[in-house]
Amino acid sequence: MSPSLRSLRTALRIPATEIADEAVWRQRRRLLAGLGALPALGLSGCAEAEPPPPAREPPGREEVAAGFSTDEALTREADVTSYNNFYEFGTGKADPSRAAKTLRTSPWHVEVSGECAKPGRVSFDDLLRGFLPEERVYRLRCVEGWSMVIPWLGVPLAQVLRRFEPTSKAKFVAFTTLADREQMPGLRYRSIDWPYREGLRIDEAMHPLTLLATGLYGKPLPQQNGAPLRLVVPWKYGFKSIKSIVAIRFVERMPPTAWNDLQPREYGFFANVNPAVDHPRWSQASERRISGSEGRLFADRIPTRPFNGYAEQVAGLYAGMDLRRWY
Repeated sequence: MSPSLRSLRTALRIPATEIADEAVWRQRRRLLAGLGALPALGLSGCAEAEPPPPAREPPGREEVAAGFSTDEALTREADVTSYNNFYEFGTGKADPSRAAKTLRTSPWHVEVSGECAKPGRVSFDDLLRGFLPEERVYRLRCVEGWSMVIPWLGVPLAQVLRRFEPTSKAKFVAFTTLADREQMPGLRYRSIDWPYREGLRIDEAMHPLTLLATGLYGKPLPQQNGAPLRLVVPWKYGFKSIKSIVAIRFVERMPPTAWNDLQPREYGFFANVNPAVDHPRWSQASERRISGSEGRLFADRIPTRPFNGYAEQVAGLYAGMDLRRWY
């Protein structure tokens, strides 16, 4: 077993007997679906956005937990791990699965700084120490118009952030991806301003749906999917779910983000999935679900849902904001 896999399995506390192949995972998902009645455990423009008024009534525990899974068909593991956007390893969809083998995921450290009481540089193991991984089956909607349904493993981001004790000045959370030319051949090309950067408003980061993912399909994250640590923010377009995180910073003002800096008219800071707001170069009213069945990569187009189907859980975050606009 490689050191990176050993370290990740220790942090996740996943026994070897629980690392299942896709067929076993699907059988397990059918079983869990039958237990669904049990209680759950548990956009362009660069101007600074003011936090919206608080929601009149935040979603209840059951409403939030309802977003942790879906009865939609899972995307095949083979497609999840071979059809990726990870420009640090190339701009083609198949490039990361071939090139990302050079990414070294152990040892791994994350620098936490900014408006918090306990900043510091922490190892991957220490960052997640004491947390047990949770299973979340989320829809992933790419701004390009394709989508997947992925079974993730991870820890709610809020649990991790709280241990650094953000102060009242922490209005946003900024994230940074590793940028190492030796490991990431795509950095030779200035497709974006490296390193890749993303950000969330603090209430978005603390929302129960926001996941710090460390695995998928019951296994540690592959390099091409953002190993060893990535965000999953299921109600936003996929580019907000930053991969291979090496820095987290609590800030008072909206942080600059990679795609918004490059093309502010096309990639807003908030980037909430909205079928009524088209990308300047294509419609967002529908999406192509990755199916990988019957010899086709894509299934028929399906309608895109507001907030990617998570409106019941997250719409209150944006009370008072004009969702017909990019911010």
